[in-house]
Amino acid sequence: MRRKAPEHDPGDSGLKVGDAEDWAAGVPGVVHALEHGLEQMGPSRTARTLRLLNQPDGFDCPGCAWPEPTTPHLAEFCENGAKAVAAEATTRRIGPEFFAEHSIPSLLERSGWWLEQQGRLTHPLHRPAGSDHYVPVSWDQAFAIAGNHLRGLDSPDQAVFYTSGKASNEAAFAWQLFARTLGTNNLPDCSNMCHESSGEALTATIGIGKGSVSHDDVALADLVLVVGQNPGTNHPRMLSSLEECVRRGGEVVAINPLREAGLVAFRNPQTVRGVLGHGTALAAQHLPIRLGGDLALFQELNRRLLQADALDHAFLAEHTEGLEDLRAHLAQLDGTQVVQATGLDPAAVEELFARVLAAKSIIVCWAMGLTQHRDAVATIQEIVNFLLLRGNLGRPGAGLCPVRGHSNVQGDRTMGIWERAPEAFLDAVQQRFDIAPPREDGLDTVDTIRAMRDGRLRVFLGLGGNFARATPDTAVTEAALTGLDLTVQIATKLNHGHLVTGREALLLPCLGRTEKDVRASGEQWITVEDSMSVVHRSRGRLAPASPLLRSEVAIVCGLAHAAVDSPVDWVAMSDDYRVLREHIAAVVPGFDDFEARVAEPGGFTLPHPPRDERRFTTPSGKAQLTVNELTPLVIPPGRLLLQTLRSHDQFNTTIYGLDDRYRGIKGGRRVVFVHPDDLAERALTPGDLVDLVSEWEGTERRAEGFTTVAYDTPRGNAAAYFPETNGLIALDSTAVRSNTPTSKAIVIRLERA
Repeated sequence: MRRKAPEHDPGDSGLKVGDAEDWAAGVPGVVHALEHGLEQMGPSRTARTLRLLNQPDGFDCPGCAWPEPTTPHLAEFCENGAKAVAAEATTRRIGPEFFAEHSIPSLLERSGWWLEQQGRLTHPLHRPAGSDHYVPVSWDQAFAIAGNHLRGLDSPDQAVFYTSGKASNEAAFAWQLFARTLGTNNLPDCSNMCHESSGEALTATIGIGKGSVSHDDVALADLVLVVGQNPGTNHPRMLSSLEECVRRGGEVVAINPLREAGLVAFRNPQTVRGVLGHGTALAAQHLPIRLGGDLALFQELNRRLLQADALDHAFLAEHTEGLEDLRAHLAQLDGTQVVQATGLDPAAVEELFARVLAAKSIIVCWAMGLTQHRDAVATIQEIVNFLLLRGNLGRPGAGLCPVRGHSNVQGDRTMGIWERAPEAFLDAVQQRFDIAPPREDGLDTVDTIRAMRDGRLRVFLGLGGNFARATPDTAVTEAALTGLDLTVQIATKLNHGHLVTGREALLLPCLGRTEKDVRASGEQWITVEDSMSVVHRSRGRLAPASPLLRSEVAIVCGLAHAAVDSPVDWVAMSDDYRVLREHIAAVVPGFDDFEARVAEPGGFTLPHPPRDERRFTTPSGKAQLTVNELTPLVIPPGRLLLQTLRSHDQFNTTIYGLDDRYRGIKGGRRVVFVHPDDLAERALTPGDLVDLVSEWEGTERRAEGFTTVAYDTPRGNAAAYFPETNGLIALDSTAVRSNTPTSKAIVIRLERA
């Protein structure tokens, strides 16, 4: 039975604000997961689909990249994973009749939630130049339209290939090969907006831009610092790992401006105590750090470690360099001023340092709360210093844990989705395919927007995602997109990014993770890489939402075949993914004997020299202790520093619902969380309607109609949901070195609406 999509778009008309929760998951988490499944799929399809989620014989969750344990639970999924699957496996459909009824301008007026609720795309669609409607088109016609545009470019660098983190390894490898065969390294991806700062910092200090811990390490740690991260909403299965750590005798400390429910207590729905009892208290300590204060905190911890001589001297002597420079730098800091820069009570810092001294094995986990600041790279390098000083790298229960937000965003980078691919990778591509890939760096996400704005690009191709709404400076980005000759989007469902188009546009519907993929050689499967470098299989089992759907791999290869004359056999790769995996094994380090190794239960783990053998592939062969200048961000009088964040009913820019029950929000999204004293200082009360006005180097950007919510956040800080607030981020406000938008550090003022 096909469940009807909502016709009404309520917006924030039903907004209610209640009390924030002090625990996560439990029976409500199960109930909400099932509600979404039943609403979108019905009872039988829900049971059949969730049974296969994150199982060795099933499909990988299209949500976050938290790894599965060695032996998965029978219900190895979380509430938000179930929402992601329900959204993809929905029985709702939108075909040509929908687009005949709804013009593109009328759809742009709808909310992201309403668009998400309409269902799966069923037909390839074309927006002819001069039209305001999408119309059906055949696959051959679609490939020909894209091919003609690409063949007509003055330079391959007038095209750009954007990638979402949900693309499989096979699709990602074909995508980068398409771009490089055409002749460009313009390969921006969602990493540029999330963990680019992590990759930049880790590559410079330990020689590899990936985390160093395994799933089992988290349970073995004496101390886990969760910094700038909200696992209860963004990576809920991580709570099970933290619970195991605590129950084994380890401690968890939450370092975050907001007190997040999942880190206060976790009621594990897979255990009796989680269902009938009070669950497990997770964070032994919560430090409500000021936005941007993390660099100061880790510098203070490192300063104290050096003063106390609480170091692993043998490890430092054998495996690192830069200790004396770091010592000299930290010694000249004023500890009182450094602690003031964190916004924390000095007693809380003392308590944390005592925990650090008592712990033999420490893991630091982080996410966007660290990576989207001006000094994000420096902050993560200071965390590397913190772990290196006591040898907390390359041994059980210790290490670096950047937690990726999308299911295969790390795998995409491994497959070569990078505008600055290493020479060795390009050499391997050249040798394998007898092509000459370009050697000049391409465009990342922010530079792509600048190039579109300046008229230097003509064709945009997107493999998943919602580029128009995921990126900063929304007005600038949307205007830039509309100036292109052609936009091509590969997607499962409709979003705003498909409605902000070039003069001509293609919307190409693809299979989802949950669906069977049958090609000329038979049924196919794909692979993904999780946050901890484990590569494993994923095989969909449901019938496709439409007989016209094609896989991401088939669409990418079809586009490439139509656009590029080269020795690459696109048809062979499209017909049989084993051919693609043979190419990957020949080009990408660590994928030897790919087909056989990934067929083993649980797949295989890619090599990580610092973790595996305490070997560092930096130029000197040693891990780098770095000097990072501390320059606290100054907030002008009367202003606040805003961070953007997710609600509990969304994943990235995909809005599943209008509630954020952990924070007490129901029926709306245009809210701004502000400390009660900051509201009073502005003569505002909870429930007032305000505009958020950002200020950047003499320019202003406005987001209208937000309801004020009094919330326990540090004075001078505020929070609101993205993508509604992405338009407040100036395009040129980016992190030093990584060029990541500063989504967690936006200077704003509140104006009555």
